[in-house]
Amino acid sequence: MNYRNIINKGTTILKKNAILTANIDAELLLSIAINKTREKILLNLEDELSLKEESLYLDLVNRRKNKEPISYISGKKFFWKYDFIVNNNVLTPRFETELLIEEVLKLYKNADNICVLDIGLGSGCILISLLKEKKRWKGVGIDVSELAINVAKTNAKIQQVRNRIKFINSDIDKFNSYKYDLIVSNPPYINKIGYNNLDLGVKNYEPLKALYGGVDGLRIIEKIIGKSKFILKNNGILVMEIGFGQHQKVSELLKKNGFYILKTVKDYQKIKRLIFAQKIK
Repeated sequence: MNYRNIINKGTTILKKNAILTANIDAELLLSIAINKTREKILLNLEDELSLKEESLYLDLVNRRKNKEPISYISGKKFFWKYDFIVNNNVLTPRFETELLIEEVLKLYKNADNICVLDIGLGSGCILISLLKEKKRWKGVGIDVSELAINVAKTNAKIQQVRNRIKFINSDIDKFNSYKYDLIVSNPPYINKIGYNNLDLGVKNYEPLKALYGGVDGLRIIEKIIGKSKFILKNNGILVMEIGFGQHQKVSELLKKNGFYILKTVKDYQKIKRLIFAQKIK
């Protein structure tokens, strides 16, 4: 069977299983199966697959029809400027989280020798991306999942920043360390109702600990704020990604803990997605 026909077959299977991005997914899965770029495939649609390649492709299509994310099928996800290794031990990096990188770099445009802590490290995409841009920065990444830490270590090695990151397997409650200039976090912030309504591709495959933030979605955020007031330097900055409708409550928590709200940043859907707060007391 040639590329064109196998893509059509894959698309049909995915459409029947309510995959909204069926056509592009069918093309991406073929790219994974035969280890060729999507562009090269589309320029050579009459090329033939071997029976082994065809079988592998259909196996991947079957995984995708069950809503498994493309990132987990391929084992990687592009974020900021780099490919990151991902698996179901870490959250798939989201496009909107790139805003955190962009805004931090704006704020610290001329700052060197910054020590940054990433709470809830996951794949390491946030911390590693920052250190790739800032060659004199150093970082610490903590995560409750040792399996996630292992993924982040692999990514740090691939991106050649391993010697500038210290990895710690710890809950934020039990974490005690020296003072940081900057703390960044994309914490679990989805509330109970939101979690119950998640797409099955997220709910069935991505780690619960990286998504669910308790009944109101604020359980981990409260812990991060409470700990940050002790481990941030005076005038240090805490940057967090937050969920829809959480801005007011998070702002109140920050103010109660001695923080001044520097700014909020809306995502591409005009949702208040990032909050920047400075420790003032």
